[in-house]
Amino acid sequence: MKMNVLRNGLRMMAVLMIATSIVGIATAEGEADNQQTVDAWKGLGAGIAVGLAAIGAGISQANIGAAAVGMLAEDSSKFGTAIIFTALPESIVILGLLPLFM
Repeated sequence: MKMNVLRNGLRMMAVLMIATSIVGIATAEGEADNQQTVDAWKGLGAGIAVGLAAIGAGISQANIGAAAVGMLAEDSSKFGTAIIFTALPESIVILGLLPLFM
């Protein structure tokens, strides 16, 4: 089930990237259009970086969260460790946000 969702998401991303590249090539006529195209590609790249970072963090948090719940079921004194490991993937999304500010 998870692999089908991942494959469909990657297929959709590939189709969207191809469509935007075709639109970008078709509108790249002249100097003013060229600057708009460059700005559009910057925004598209930043959006892809944030989206992929969020997808990766979500996948990793699902596995880490399940393991943390199992660990807490066996030993409730390790709550702090479980919270730290569950919060670690969020730093991936924060690093994915950096291209927005560059």
